[in-house]
Amino acid sequence: MLPTVKEPGVRAAECSAQVKGEPAKRAGDTEQSALRPGLLAPRLQASANAVGGALFLTLFAVFIIQIGARFGFNRPLPWTDEAAVILYIWVILWAAAFVVPQREHVVFDLVWNSVGPRARQVMAITGNLLVGGLALAGLPATWDYVHFMQREGTPVLEIPLMWVYLPLVLLMAALVVRSAWAIWQEARGLGLHSELRL
Repeated sequence: MLPTVKEPGVRAAECSAQVKGEPAKRAGDTEQSALRPGLLAPRLQASANAVGGALFLTLFAVFIIQIGARFGFNRPLPWTDEAAVILYIWVILWAAAFVVPQREHVVFDLVWNSVGPRARQVMAITGNLLVGGLALAGLPATWDYVHFMQREGTPVLEIPLMWVYLPLVLLMAALVVRSAWAIWQEARGLGLHSELRL
């Protein structure tokens, strides 16, 4: 059987489509590798997601108890207000530190999408140096203040305030680690071909 001969225009179109598809494929591969640097990373991410989900479910349960006690039995429970506030702080800061990927945060992509890989590399490294450097500089003072709050407790449940605001320290540490990892990836030229999309 004779091989089919394609028109030059058809061959050129197929080659062009293949070349255009490769950067996106590479970008997706590097993004996955940036999020999962080893075999341990998926397990840690799954554990962080499970903790975040458990915190949110607990917050929802406390909220339902609060509504039932107040409007169903006309007997508000003071501890539910306090527990809801503490859990809300934990849910937000835990999710920002460990659950929400960097690409899901709010970004201004107008400049990023209009420049080449070299400019993207400079922008990404500079941005991560600023975020990671500021988080690293603020981490000791943040820990000192949160640890200092150990001596005070919440009014109703008497939980030490250190445990209430501990996820802020975790968030700062996570920002340092994430920024360092991102700088390492960007210095190697990984993830610079991807388009930032909402």
